[in-house]
Amino acid sequence: MSIVRFLGILTIVLLLAACAGKQPLTELASSKYPTDEKLVAGCAPNEQKFDCDRRAILAMVGEYHVTFSFDETVELKPAYQRKAPKRSNALEAVILVEDTGKHIALQHILVSENGDIVKHWRQDWLYESPVHWAYFGDQRFEMQTRDADKIPGTWTQLVYNVNDAPRYTGSGHWNHKYGVSTWTSKRSWRPLPRREYTTRNDYQLINAENRHTINPQGWTHEQDNTKVIRNEEGEDSVLTREFGFNEYRRITDFNFEPAYAYWESTAAFWAAVRAHWSNEFSTQGSVTLAYPSGDEALINKLFELANTYKETPILDVHSAALNEAFQKFVNVENPAEN
Repeated sequence: MSIVRFLGILTIVLLLAACAGKQPLTELASSKYPTDEKLVAGCAPNEQKFDCDRRAILAMVGEYHVTFSFDETVELKPAYQRKAPKRSNALEAVILVEDTGKHIALQHILVSENGDIVKHWRQDWLYESPVHWAYFGDQRFEMQTRDADKIPGTWTQLVYNVNDAPRYTGSGHWNHKYGVSTWTSKRSWRPLPRREYTTRNDYQLINAENRHTINPQGWTHEQDNTKVIRNEEGEDSVLTREFGFNEYRRITDFNFEPAYAYWESTAAFWAAVRAHWSNEFSTQGSVTLAYPSGDEALINKLFELANTYKETPILDVHSAALNEAFQKFVNVENPAEN
């Protein structure tokens, strides 16, 4: 596949499927692909909760039809009028990238009905992590030390963008009461998602609580979002609340092989990208993206490099271009000069 066609697919698929655009749900929202139901294990009386937590996280691995639904609810600013609901859907494989016991990494990859793919978001889960990065606004992410008394038994979910840049984090406990496994996060900050920054600029931050539930049909991701205006003096005011509901329905009779083939052919490259992001945090203690929300130059560059890596799968050949991309777009002292 040519780079031009690849980047075209990236733009189309992400806009129309991945991040809940304006278009209505299509034929994919129906029962076109049969649901693959499985029993939910929950947690038996004689099991260690840590093992039950891990099983719930690993249950998110699989092949899904995903529906994205976002509805603004409570209007919190005078004269504000809630925006129209947003709906979209996608076909997505969730692949296990790493499992060291207390660290589980899951990579999402979108697959179109004609077999084209786009690397999507990644979620990492850390058990009883004493530190993690967090979003502070203005494209800045800083390492944060957690209160020691709030760490025991918790899992921290770190969510990364399609180019493995940090997006948001949240910490919470898994609850297995009544045989249902649900994780609920404490509230945390996040930048605007694509569905918002491509269509509006009247607020700057989202303060969110997330809930993941494992069910017989797959799993769900609920979001309780408050949209927040931050002025130039750093003062915050609330705009509106939003309820998000993303449903990952496990399906059969669809060929997800292109997702696995892509990951097999590019996994080493994306591991190198992840190492670059980790190095930024370890050496700088923070990450500042030298571009505004909505600028996808770094996304496009890394996807282009991943595509060329497939043709020449030798990391040393691409290391200079990868270094250059990070020097240009991440932790730049004077981003206006780039």
